[in-house]
Amino acid sequence: MSENSWVSTSMPYLTSREKGQGDAWGADAAAQGRRGTQRILYAGEVQAPAEVARLLGLAEGETVVVRRRLILLDDQPNEVTDTYFPVRIARGTGLAGTAKIPGGAVTLLARLGHVGALVREDVTADNPDDEERETLRTAPGEPVLRLTRVTLDRDDRPIQVDRMVMPARRQRLRYEIAIDNGVG
Repeated sequence: MSENSWVSTSMPYLTSREKGQGDAWGADAAAQGRRGTQRILYAGEVQAPAEVARLLGLAEGETVVVRRRLILLDDQPNEVTDTYFPVRIARGTGLAGTAKIPGGAVTLLARLGHVGALVREDVTADNPDDEERETLRTAPGEPVLRLTRVTLDRDDRPIQVDRMVMPARRQRLRYEIAIDNGVG
């Protein structure tokens, strides 16, 4: 991996932030001596793609709220993320708009009474479509990683689905798992 690569862990993005703290992406990048910003490319109601509908427990084509963000690392495209929410949670909130959300979406969800208790992530590799290649500035033939994350609340109700696309050669995904094996 080159010096322009990025090591990503999921944990900072799964918990709400304290009042006055910035978003997790900016803080994570700064901790690694980098500059992390994002641009909201779109926010609003759309028909749920089939996979998103299934993960949210909705009928295919049912309306959801989506926020599409271009995630930048040192002003260079690092990933495109589409975050989907059921309309019962997001309609009429900051999740449905293009304004920056203080502390990020997870913080707003917690303030609205929707706290994640379980997260499932699936990662695949693929070739980008033309729009992804252009947005992420990948080289011809350069693969991307696709990470799909579903967040469930304490009652196993899905509250959020994230679909991320990242240039594979610039990424390293790191998973840290705490194990309580009863020893000690």
